[in-house]
Amino acid sequence: METKRGCHSVFIRLPPFACYISLTHMPITCPITIRNLTQDEFDDRDRIVMDCAYASQNALGRLCDEHVYENDLALRLRTEGMKNVHTQVPVTVTHDGFEKLYRLDLVAKDALYELKTVAGFVSTHDAQALHYAMLADVNHAKLISFRTAKVQGRLRFNAMTSSQRRQLTWHETEWRPLSSECSTLYERLRHLLQDWGSYLETNLYEEALIHFLGGEAKVMRRVPVVRDGFELGSHALNSHAAGLCFIVTCLTEPAAHRPHLRRLLTLTGMEAIQWFNLNRGVVECVTIGPNMANERVRRIQCRNHESFV
Repeated sequence: METKRGCHSVFIRLPPFACYISLTHMPITCPITIRNLTQDEFDDRDRIVMDCAYASQNALGRLCDEHVYENDLALRLRTEGMKNVHTQVPVTVTHDGFEKLYRLDLVAKDALYELKTVAGFVSTHDAQALHYAMLADVNHAKLISFRTAKVQGRLRFNAMTSSQRRQLTWHETEWRPLSSECSTLYERLRHLLQDWGSYLETNLYEEALIHFLGGEAKVMRRVPVVRDGFELGSHALNSHAAGLCFIVTCLTEPAAHRPHLRRLLTLTGMEAIQWFNLNRGVVECVTIGPNMANERVRRIQCRNHESFV
């Protein structure tokens, strides 16, 4: 590393393909530079990638595993003269000791691809492609499936920058912290969203919250499901305090979900559900449970207050 004294600038020799170097913490990191492409730039690369994808399926058929197509596609692209073709590119998301590793299937000259061997794309595939585009802070990510009769592709467009994903509005009128753990849960989610922004996959936020509450062994519980006195089985819940659990969703129409949460509350006998819905740029914090005037809830609050004191 070379530094120039008397200036604010720091001149650093970067290793090949390093995408950043920072004197401060970076919550989302990747070892290669992925430049955000214009639509025309992406289309130019995509024509080559799709031609090679068709050739790959013609040569290998439709029944190989995903990694076989991935390796063959990368080999064909390099043979065509395309530079900077990378597979299984790691992207690490961190926060205060929590770490989650993702891998991008294919980055071909800054064009991002998620490869599949599925009969057809579903909404979870779209969400995954957008999730990766947001992690890389690029506009375009394309799904490619080799299992269909003809190679299928679907382009997803990410319109949000990382800074825009951190501009959030909080709705808390229905939020009630029923324990000290509820307050911890709420504050931790605020910090996560300040660090990562919204719009990412739901399970990322949920995994992080579980981590900071003590891990799966402490938080995850299987609770009996009982209807009309008959035990029907058990259901897994994230319980952050006695009688309380939390759920994280990313629903654009959350009102339709609310009655189902109330049914789950009744069937499991939990005291309350703390529900966090990340509705794009709006974070909705809702306590699903008995009315706050209910004697049972007052007992919960008194019990939690006594244990806290």
